[in-house]
Amino acid sequence: MSKGTFEHNTQPSVIRELFEYAKKRKQEIGNENVFDFTIGNPNVPTPKEVNEALIELIKNTNPIKLHGYTANSGDPKVKEAVAIHISKTFNTHIDPELVYITSGASPAIVFTIHSLVSCSTDEVIVFAPYFPEYGHYVHYKGGKLVAVKPGNNFIPDFNDFKHKINENTKLVIINSPNNPSGVFYDEEVILKITDILKEKEKEYGHPIYILSDEPYRDLLFANKKYPFITNYYNDSLVAYSYSKSLSLAGERIGYLLVNPKAHDSKGLYTKLIKIGHNLGYVSTSSLFQYLLPKVMDLKVDIDFYKENRDILYKNLTEIGFDVFYPEGAFYMFMKVPNGNSKEFVEKAKKYEIVVVPSDPFGVSGYVRIAYCVDRETIVNSKEAFEKLYRGE
Repeated sequence: MSKGTFEHNTQPSVIRELFEYAKKRKQEIGNENVFDFTIGNPNVPTPKEVNEALIELIKNTNPIKLHGYTANSGDPKVKEAVAIHISKTFNTHIDPELVYITSGASPAIVFTIHSLVSCSTDEVIVFAPYFPEYGHYVHYKGGKLVAVKPGNNFIPDFNDFKHKINENTKLVIINSPNNPSGVFYDEEVILKITDILKEKEKEYGHPIYILSDEPYRDLLFANKKYPFITNYYNDSLVAYSYSKSLSLAGERIGYLLVNPKAHDSKGLYTKLIKIGHNLGYVSTSSLFQYLLPKVMDLKVDIDFYKENRDILYKNLTEIGFDVFYPEGAFYMFMKVPNGNSKEFVEKAKKYEIVVVPSDPFGVSGYVRIAYCVDRETIVNSKEAFEKLYRGE
């Protein structure tokens, strides 16, 4: 798999625009006639135990408590349950007093950036391809986004990473399994990243934090150990969302945790809470907070996504497309034959295929295909992709 052309993108995301375009086309010609691969909206059902636990909560919990405010950082028992679960799952130690229950992973990322970026010279490093919102969050705070180009198979180019780190680097964001490529950073990759950062911390004499953005952590198809960042690097934070693992995207429930071994961990945590408050954040849904201890051991049936991936990959490669085989999440990166992803996206619309160009993700020459769709969409799209490939 070739690397693609690297480019740092600051343009607004086009994902929602294409999503809205696909919706309009479905209204005009019918859902079954549009092959919409635009957005990462989970389509595997929430485990039935989640709905059962919700009904039990509503029936058996004092409604004043159930629908009332919790502490801004989250209900203490919920924070404790998260800490115990993570500590046990990844053989680490998480302090419940350093867990912040948030409305999904996005606020957790925003709070972290606002806590660590204070002036225009402060830099946040990301690995291309990267989630476009990172750039918006950093630029809104007035900082500088620095993108590391990808190496083979979208693993970071470690030499470029070394050269991009400087005394202004405050934060590095990693996202694995990755949106948009589906690449998984195994232990070897994490060790390389953290070894480089440990050297740079010593060189510059100040902490360089890692934020591990992990909404797809439980959508890992490869039979590999997930390298939980707190076990590898002290100055680390984790942002997590149950949007994908439990198909609760609309409920906006997740958490941010600070590694107890991080530099001034308690001071950083206090700052995170204050930042959240200053940004108008007043605790997340109490109902779904109380749900978490009952369901955090569950996850959706990822075999559906895995089968979608395999069918789609087989179809596209048989046609002749060059496709990266993802190990996790529910996205596939496909190389564009002529190298112009925006032009390819417009051409695909003629065949009612709606995909997202790779340019907003920091690389050119690819499109992102979100395969969290009905199986019929995967199967029935093959003929349209064939016509697109042949240029009919």
